[in-house]
Amino acid sequence: MYERTVLPNGLRVISAYLPNAYSVAVSVYVAAGSRYERDEEAGISHFVEHLCFKGTESYPTARDIAEVVDTIGGHINGGTDRELTVFYAKAARSHFPLVVDLLLELVSRPRLEPEEVEKERQVILEELAAVEDSPPQLVDLLADSVLWPGQPLGRDVAGTKETVSAITREQALAYLRQQYVPNNMVVAVAGRVPHQEIVDAVWQKAGRWQAGTPSPWRPVSDGRGPRLALRYKDTEQAHLAVAAPGLSLHHPDRYALSILSIVLGEGMSSRLFLELRERRGLVYEVHSYVNQFMDTGSLGVYAGTDPERGPLVARLVLEEMARLREEPVTEQELRRARELAKGRLLLRLEDTRNLSGWLGGQELLLRQVRTPEEVIALMEAVTPEDVLRVARELLEPSQVHLAVVGPFHSEEEFAPLVGL
Repeated sequence: MYERTVLPNGLRVISAYLPNAYSVAVSVYVAAGSRYERDEEAGISHFVEHLCFKGTESYPTARDIAEVVDTIGGHINGGTDRELTVFYAKAARSHFPLVVDLLLELVSRPRLEPEEVEKERQVILEELAAVEDSPPQLVDLLADSVLWPGQPLGRDVAGTKETVSAITREQALAYLRQQYVPNNMVVAVAGRVPHQEIVDAVWQKAGRWQAGTPSPWRPVSDGRGPRLALRYKDTEQAHLAVAAPGLSLHHPDRYALSILSIVLGEGMSSRLFLELRERRGLVYEVHSYVNQFMDTGSLGVYAGTDPERGPLVARLVLEEMARLREEPVTEQELRRARELAKGRLLLRLEDTRNLSGWLGGQELLLRQVRTPEEVIALMEAVTPEDVLRVARELLEPSQVHLAVVGPFHSEEEFAPLVGL
């Protein structure tokens, strides 16, 4: 499915050849994110990612970059998460040389002009302000803060108003020079481009970059926060997040946990959707999700409801999670969950951008790439007993946390739900 080459400076190049694809997608992954940051520089990974789009030596302004992409009818973007930063572009196959040159230029020669640093600082502060106006995002962050208090996993990837306001241009440049080195990067390509052509193009632009000594990510520390966290906000709905510790990217039971989450709250046939929305009409939005990191993870549920129904909805979510510990999922539920997971994966990988992301993300974080067939085989191997065992291990009541954002002045109605 893919070919892999490592340049002498440590830069990894991985590609999948798609003979019938009209488009090509290039993704540049960097091991940079909130888990690599010092507390006083929280948000610097995200800040640097933004600044890379504000002009380089060959494309001096953000407008120059945008015009290059618009001229070829392509798309370019970036993103920062806890354990990685990615820059990606998608265009017609004929524009591959330009796309790879542009992306590698972004990560190697950004200008970081002082006036652009200050303008982008204000943009990011507005981004943080927007989160304050988004209760679903707020409750998700609140849940993270009680799962991983006082550490990078428990805070916003974008940092805080205080840290973003304090980051200097010199700090951004130092972080860029430390993390954005070839032995800390992966270039992933999907499209109708032979692997050797990709390697040659990357070598021409990046083959002489000097390797460096990037900072490692910070391991998770033990110790969880309060079982219940509430933040008052004058909203029309109560926003609830139930969170429990999960499994890492390396854990052999990660696919059993993914199946558990699908049965619980992913899709319109999931237990939570059928019980809370279809049978009771209590919510419009309810879903579960899994986060998986290098050394830890989480299982979460989000629900939004009328404030008067908040305690009831929270209780019903906790009851459904407890039921997973008491009895195995049915063969019908397991079969449906497997097919949903398989279908999502295969449909997603028909897109060149998603396929380049599949390759690059795994290569960066795991240093290996599983094929879709290998992942599907692991999904097929999950049994009802596996799901029950994982549920009993992770959903023990004392490990489950509840976060609430809404018009509540007291925790009184929610405390008994988590044994307080």
